[in-house]
Amino acid sequence: MPPHPSSSVQKAREELAARLRDIRRDAGVSGRELARRCGWSESKSSRIENARTPPSDSDVRAWCRACGAEDHIADLVAANRESARAHVQWKRLQHTGLRRVQESTEALYRRTRLFRVYVSDVIPGFLQTPEYATALLSSIADFRGTPNDVNDAVAVRMRRNSVLNDSTHRFSFVLEEAVLHHQVCDAEAMAAQLGHLLGVMAFQNVALGVVPFSAQRSIWPMPTFTVFDGTRVHADTLDAASTLTQPSQINLYVRAFDRLSAGSVRGSAARSLIASALTALH
Repeated sequence: MPPHPSSSVQKAREELAARLRDIRRDAGVSGRELARRCGWSESKSSRIENARTPPSDSDVRAWCRACGAEDHIADLVAANRESARAHVQWKRLQHTGLRRVQESTEALYRRTRLFRVYVSDVIPGFLQTPEYATALLSSIADFRGTPNDVNDAVAVRMRRNSVLNDSTHRFSFVLEEAVLHHQVCDAEAMAAQLGHLLGVMAFQNVALGVVPFSAQRSIWPMPTFTVFDGTRVHADTLDAASTLTQPSQINLYVRAFDRLSAGSVRGSAARSLIASALTALH
């Protein structure tokens, strides 16, 4: 059974507290001296270090400045803000069904201008046909035992995906070739899905690359993730959806995306791989 969401919050707070403690020790500053420099009680420093009291953003900034570690401020403030939301349990999100999950990202999709999407498992949600999305979300609902509101969830996904038709939004997709062959729906629906991919490649605001099976890789296949502008990353696992906002985390995923993109083929070579997957269905 996945851990309760509160345990994820506490774990994040403990990790932040440990990083603050290490910064103080590396600077050779005692707890008493830190408290004096920050203008608060020694007991407050102790409570923060031992994750008994969550610090405010201003506490984090003061702590870093007191230790001469200003270069850590951006990451630690971001970590502090995500401590209660970075590791949101799928069970918590989905207890009323899948529609709520789709709706939760609509505003984010509307305000994002550049999407960088890497997938190693299934067709990206942005590019799914209704039939493919229905098959996929049905299998998710069945596996997780969530209320079956798949039809409503698919309708929301299709509405959310309308941003693809808005030229003010730009999309860069990188798919592992295996994604083209993972048949999560029947052959007819899969053929329509692959045909849709070919059609989307003509959009001026869409760049689509495929990493071939035969590619000499400079980076390994990894779990699916999406970078929204340069401000946040969504990285999904089987039991959780992680929202990452620390600058160092975002930079890491952008660097991974760039390497994966560099190893992909585009244009006619990508269309050839999609056409081959289509042929393999018959």
